[in-house]
Amino acid sequence: MSVVVSDPEILGGVLIFSGTRVPVRNLFDYLVAGQALSEFLDDFPTVSFEQAKHVLKSAEVAYESSAA
Repeated sequence: MSVVVSDPEILGGVLIFSGTRVPVRNLFDYLVAGQALSEFLDDFPTVSFEQAKHVLKSAEVAYESSAA
C-alpha cells in the first residue's frame, strides 16, 4: 500500500496520506512554521509516525538528488 495517494474524489486530488483526508502539505506547513513532528501527529492522529517518516525521507532523497 502506498504511503500517499492522490484521488480526485478526495480534496480535489491533492496529495494526501493514504487512509486519511490529511494533505501531505500540512506536514511541511507545520515544520516550516517551526512546529515539531509530534505536534503534527497529535493534531492529525490518523497519520502514523511511519507515514510521516516515509514522506520526510522521500523529500530528503529528492532534495539530495536535485542538489547533486
